[in-house]
Amino acid sequence: MSTSTAPAGWLNDFAHEGTSHKEIGIIFVHGFTGSPASMRPYAHYFADRGYTVRVPRLPGHSTDWRDLNKVKWQQWPERVVKDLTELRKTCKKVFICALSMGGGTTLNVSEYFDVDGLILVNPMIHIPGVLVKFAPIISRLKAGMPSVGDDIKKPDMTEWGYDVLPTKGVLQLNRMLKNTRKELAQITIPVLLFHSTEDHVLPVSNTEIIMNEIGSTDKERIELANSYHVAVLDNDAETIYVNTLRFIERLS
Repeated sequence: MSTSTAPAGWLNDFAHEGTSHKEIGIIFVHGFTGSPASMRPYAHYFADRGYTVRVPRLPGHSTDWRDLNKVKWQQWPERVVKDLTELRKTCKKVFICALSMGGGTTLNVSEYFDVDGLILVNPMIHIPGVLVKFAPIISRLKAGMPSVGDDIKKPDMTEWGYDVLPTKGVLQLNRMLKNTRKELAQITIPVLLFHSTEDHVLPVSNTEIIMNEIGSTDKERIELANSYHVAVLDNDAETIYVNTLRFIERLS
């Protein structure tokens, strides 16, 4: 996994003004140590169909992995809110599609800001196990750990992210998730959640917590049987795209 092989321009913010559906805005939020490049095919699917789309680069990503050790967790939802605020000026409806930690970031945003619907792909809401309890100590001893990225079943695919897991960044991630989980009941908007039955990064408890604790009554979970964690680039990508389109059309 490496950012160096990403298609030209894909590591940066991406914006496309829609045509036939320009009044519908969609934001695509990537995961921890990932990059906007991982969400570009998903975003292009909707751009090609006339929707207005945004793919933000979350602070600390797509540069050098050490930069992710320098950010505060609040910077991630703030970056999404920036695009949300801009789209609200011209769009009647705004949806957010998010992968993994991008899901936790998006849930945080949705607790405080006006969003019309959420599409979550293998979203993250907690870091299980005892190891995270020792994260403060580990972060003082080691700046980086082995990467958890590129969990993709489809051969020769990459999410163009970091090949190192920044330990101080993990601390900030854990703080964001804990803060976000406390307010999940405040979210009452429609939610479509995709869950890979075989995910080597996140346990199913993340999906179960969100489905059980979120305040939404309009919520649906779709199982993905042929993809790993980065499902937006995997064998079930078309299933995600098509069902996302149906979800947005229903609510628009």
